[in-house]
Amino acid sequence: MAETTTEATGMRGVWHVRMGAGAAWRKTVWGEFLGEYLGTFVLIMFGDGVVAMAVAALNQSGRAATNHTIFLASGDWLLITWGWCVAVVLGIYVAGGVTGAHINPAVTIALAAKRGFPWAKVPHYITAQVAGAFTAAAVVYFNYKDSINSYDQVTGAVRGQTSSIASFSIFATFPSPVFDNWVGPFFDELIGTALLVGVVLAVIDTLNLPPKGNLAPWIIGIIVAGIGMSFGAQSGYAINPARDLGPRLFAWAAGWGKIAMPGDYGNVNWYFWIPIVGPIVGGLIGALVYDLFISHSLQSRGEPPTEDVEARGEVVEEL
Repeated sequence: MAETTTEATGMRGVWHVRMGAGAAWRKTVWGEFLGEYLGTFVLIMFGDGVVAMAVAALNQSGRAATNHTIFLASGDWLLITWGWCVAVVLGIYVAGGVTGAHINPAVTIALAAKRGFPWAKVPHYITAQVAGAFTAAAVVYFNYKDSINSYDQVTGAVRGQTSSIASFSIFATFPSPVFDNWVGPFFDELIGTALLVGVVLAVIDTLNLPPKGNLAPWIIGIIVAGIGMSFGAQSGYAINPARDLGPRLFAWAAGWGKIAMPGDYGNVNWYFWIPIVGPIVGGLIGALVYDLFISHSLQSRGEPPTEDVEARGEVVEEL
């Protein structure tokens, strides 16, 4: 009995030192990698999950007017925008204490360019974000696979052709048919992400009016919901390269073919780069605009930072 107890204690000790809280690597960028991975995983689980509900699960479960009913009214879009709001809030609460919960390459790059985040960590964060999004998309797919297949069948959709764009949209974004080139959706993504990053910087600015009582994740979630309601329909408001690229790569592997990669929709082809570059450029513009109009003015006053503000995740040991 004593030997068994000693052995169990010894195994727990090994785990603690190698993989648990006592592991030295958890104080490096690799610990942050796990935080960004899981935070983005949670984001996509709830975000892609709510789109799967709206597109395929509700109608295939008999909870809609017909088995091919989607988007009959603005209420369907509100379901998605508020679902993504919750997704963002929960992703931030999961990873915020470790990394600050960027969970978005556009945010990571903007923070590196304008807030001193180490550029050496940017590739690790982005890789973790895309990997977390890809993995979550896979889980959402396998959970809703039967509903998705049933929806494609009743609508006559052929996976990989333009008839399957609706089921593909569970995972990634596509341009509105009103566009006939890349400029419109690119500008739409740029505007949405500029608003996201600019207002997020306002929310976390301790010299401004930051939310207290650990409410910042909810405010940021509301920002995303607002962008979806105000700017979401024309390009699907990716506003996050990892949110689009990770699930897009999974959808390509799962059979959506050129609809996913490179993103050929007839009116706009080779679309995949737009939800990547547009948000990155937009995030940088949003950060520049916030600094020019607000941040520099606040700094010039020399007032102390607001107290009793939610503690954000701090960067730990460098590589």
